[in-house]
Amino acid sequence: MEMYVAALKDLLLQSGFFGLTTGNIIMLIVSFVLLYLAIGKGFEPLLLVPIAFGCLLVNLPLSGIWDEYNATTHTIGFLRSLYYGAEFEIYPILIFLGIGAMTDFAPLIANPITFLLGAAAQFGVFVAFIGANWLGALTNGLVSFNIKEAASIAIIGGADGPTSIYLTVMLGQTQILGAVAVAAYSYMSLVPMIQPPVIYLMTSKKDRGIVMGQLRPVSKREKILFPIICTVVSGLILPACVPLVGTLMFGNLLRECGVTERLSNTAQNELMNIVTIFLALSVGSTMAAERFLTIGTLAIIALGLVAFAFSTFGGLVFGQIMKVLSGGKINPMIGDAGVSAVPMAARVVQRCVQHEYPGHFLLMHAMGPNVAGVIGTAVAAGVMLTLLSR
Repeated sequence: MEMYVAALKDLLLQSGFFGLTTGNIIMLIVSFVLLYLAIGKGFEPLLLVPIAFGCLLVNLPLSGIWDEYNATTHTIGFLRSLYYGAEFEIYPILIFLGIGAMTDFAPLIANPITFLLGAAAQFGVFVAFIGANWLGALTNGLVSFNIKEAASIAIIGGADGPTSIYLTVMLGQTQILGAVAVAAYSYMSLVPMIQPPVIYLMTSKKDRGIVMGQLRPVSKREKILFPIICTVVSGLILPACVPLVGTLMFGNLLRECGVTERLSNTAQNELMNIVTIFLALSVGSTMAAERFLTIGTLAIIALGLVAFAFSTFGGLVFGQIMKVLSGGKINPMIGDAGVSAVPMAARVVQRCVQHEYPGHFLLMHAMGPNVAGVIGTAVAAGVMLTLLSR
């Protein structure tokens, strides 16, 4: 009998309840909130559900799910093994392949000047980069980031989760990966809430009522040549952006060439879904209490919001400039879509214009700067890598 009592006592002592910390409890609550936002409110559920569940799993103590490789027993925690795909930049690059296969670049090809709006919407990236570098001085050293951490935080302004993860890992700043990824994906999901106030602040009702002409038809030859030319040009100008831009354009070529339909469908569906699960679980696994619950995390989330707001602001300011230069033919609202949250940012533009002008359609015009923003954020990440990887 004593043996059974001792065994029962030993089992209880090894249960997770005895390893549970205050930090674990807080992070479990965070995971529940994220699950509510994803399931109850529909905020990016395909990403937030696995991220939240990864957070939940890694904060259950004594499970061994995040254990490093043990050379003696030849074992490794499941989430730790899954994380290798993020640690070695595999998942973010494959995500770009899927995005390319799902993206129609015709609106951008038909109106290439909108490339400039995608570039202007990277303004917030550099504002946040400067802000993160100055934060140490502004807070008397209470919160400070090194220059590589500042770059990883700044790229949140592009509203591109995979690029944020890719740059953070490539710069070796995995200690802030969870905070950066959660901020990036959270702001992507909150685009419909964050961007409209900035739109109304930066444009008048008359501006929002500008009707843009129908886009010209884009030939199949143009659609095939675009990803090839874009890869070569961007790769020669900025080699560091080839992994992201190159795979994005490869996915798009699979879509447009007309002879690889099966591969295109796989990239858009099965591959994209599998990699999204792996990447999001890996991101969630970085949200262990001891790494995530810091003042720095709150600062990253705040700086991410600054970056995103200024990126929207930059796109709209350049939209106003293009309106003037075009003699009033370009609706400045489409500058709002210059961030790379595809197609959410473009839909926000359409929703805002239809609220006041039900018969106006700006969606396709907004898709031009929206897809340009994907390229622009990848190029911004390439610039950061080129300058900081020395």
